[in-house]
Amino acid sequence: MARGIAIEDVSKTYDGSRNEPVLALTPTDLTLRPGEFFSLVGPSGCGKSTLLNMVAGLLPPSTGVIRIGGEEITQPQRSTGIVFQNATLLRWLTVRENILLPAKIGGKSLVEARRLAEHYLDIVGLSDAADRYPAELSGGMQQRASIVRALVSDPEVLLMDEPFSALDEFTRETLQDEMLRLWTERPKTVLFITHNIAEAAYLSDRVGVMSAHPGRLDAIVEIPLGRPRTPDIRSESTFFEIVAGIRTQIGPHS
Repeated sequence: MARGIAIEDVSKTYDGSRNEPVLALTPTDLTLRPGEFFSLVGPSGCGKSTLLNMVAGLLPPSTGVIRIGGEEITQPQRSTGIVFQNATLLRWLTVRENILLPAKIGGKSLVEARRLAEHYLDIVGLSDAADRYPAELSGGMQQRASIVRALVSDPEVLLMDEPFSALDEFTRETLQDEMLRLWTERPKTVLFITHNIAEAAYLSDRVGVMSAHPGRLDAIVEIPLGRPRTPDIRSESTFFEIVAGIRTQIGPHS
């Protein structure tokens, strides 16, 4: 079952050169509803990944508190899945072995994990590649495997840090559609980081707009598109207007 995320007065300061503090993220308040697909967009250095890593429990906040389902986050949670920009598959394991690894480590039922793995592999078109090694796959196929691996443990929260940014446009749009299909089938709360405004608008219920120097959350934009969403939405005038509105919020330097 999906859980909400509460980010309360959270900021991050790093030690800079000459021991001068660098404010990477100003105090931020944000609430994600259970089962919501929420994206953050903004220029490099605005704190998007910093915020995601704090939600993941990989980085402690300098101020404030983060709660998932009412539980304060101080370390990584087994109920939270993460997909990074680069597919972090172990090269000595097959696709299927990579996908099942988190379930094995987490002590979850391998019977259920195998069932979900085969189901998701079929959905993303990787059934025939399940016994191949990562080096034998294209970048898009590796990223599909990474998404399946995150989903097999059926996390309540899924954090995605620019997972499609290294892919060509065609593969990127294909994976966006597959991601929405998987999310619709088994809803979970998603925090999605991207530089691509159209991607954020297509996937999300709401989009948070950030700016840099220092990083801050400037606006939250509701996406008035129904679900399920289909590829033809990308060519509709309403969609272009939504994307243009978000771009205006970010400003000319994104």
